[in-house]
Amino acid sequence: MLGKYQRKSIIGIGLAIWLFIGTSCGIVENDRQERLPAESYGQGESVGSGEENREEDELPAGEHPGREVEADSGAAEADGEEDDETAREAIGLSAEKLPLLMAAQEGKYNFDRLNEEEQLVYTEIYQILCSRGENIKISCMDTERIEKAFQCVLNDHPEIFEVDGYTFTKYTLGEELKKITFTGTYHMDSAQVEDSRKRIDGYVQECLAGVPAGADEYEKVKYVYEYIINHTEYNAEAAHNQNVCSVFLYGESVCQGYAKAMQYLLDKLGVFSTLVIGSVSDGEGHAWNLVRIDGEYYYVDTTWGDASYRMEEAEGSTEAAYQENNLPAINYDYLCVTTEQLCRTHRIENVTELPLCTSMSANYYVREGAYFTSLDEEKLQELFEREYAKGSTYVTLKCSEEAVYRQMGEFLIEKQEIFHYLDSRDGVVAYADNEEQMSLSFWL
Repeated sequence: MLGKYQRKSIIGIGLAIWLFIGTSCGIVENDRQERLPAESYGQGESVGSGEENREEDELPAGEHPGREVEADSGAAEADGEEDDETAREAIGLSAEKLPLLMAAQEGKYNFDRLNEEEQLVYTEIYQILCSRGENIKISCMDTERIEKAFQCVLNDHPEIFEVDGYTFTKYTLGEELKKITFTGTYHMDSAQVEDSRKRIDGYVQECLAGVPAGADEYEKVKYVYEYIINHTEYNAEAAHNQNVCSVFLYGESVCQGYAKAMQYLLDKLGVFSTLVIGSVSDGEGHAWNLVRIDGEYYYVDTTWGDASYRMEEAEGSTEAAYQENNLPAINYDYLCVTTEQLCRTHRIENVTELPLCTSMSANYYVREGAYFTSLDEEKLQELFEREYAKGSTYVTLKCSEEAVYRQMGEFLIEKQEIFHYLDSRDGVVAYADNEEQMSLSFWL
């Protein structure tokens, strides 16, 4: 709840923006696949992923449409095999180069969690997308594995921002499936991609120039988290909102754009991260990041840290009301959290298995000295003095468990001890308490 606390009474101020609880990213459901009439061998062409899937529509986080064509192999099978190998070699998928291409993907989170057959398909799809190959035969004839490998490629490679889907063609001889060819679908031509990359490079250089000298991995993650939030507005109608262009080129995006931008920038800083797909409390699709700091894994949800997202999702809220009540522009509740903390509001539905995140060492509140495992009056004093010295407009503290949270609320609010930590002499303090996150915020 939000309120204003006076020495003898509590007055509600009627705002619930700060205490937003897991809402949707405004994602529009869309059909993933469509079966089309069979074509004759040699003429079976892939079909585009559909006008409805252009970048201005937000698809379910992590889903990309795969379209299918069926073709009858006919009598030209031998010639077709020769042509297939020629086409593969033309884009670098020769037998000699494939092992090197696969080795180059090692270290990518999703790639490393696939079996050898899936890694081969992943590598083929990656090479086809990067070279814009068309109707290239791939080694897999299991469409579910193709879909999985495709999603893993995009989850590992935020720099592939021009792809919005794929098509595949099945070639059969009677009832026997002989091969499948694969083609990516794109929302930019090559010239547009090149221009976008140059503009992205400019954004990245400007962003990374501000990273503090000697920053450790936590400080780099926090810096990027804050930079993206401070330079991006949440907008469900943003162009290219499923990729980094929305953030880097237009300054507005949705959850998947935020998460891919975070991943892209951390990669430039040498900090591991990957995209995570799932949903939030009301079942809507969502995307965020898994990061690794000093060998430990944590979750980061940059979208939920952005005030512009909270304003859009909080019914009846306005930017004017938000500013009038001096509410913070950044929420740190989802900066480096554990699996247990995340799953209070998020549901993980990732394409590959994710680690159990248990460490609190790099949690924002721990690192910033605002995490309480007991009622510690001396630590409270240090926290408030530190925030005043920094010129902060509010203080947020987080408790390790419900018993500590209840004790802290009773001490600071019910017993009015909060006034011992404030410079204000007017006897009034605005505050917010978040039972779900076991946090308390006080405006200075």
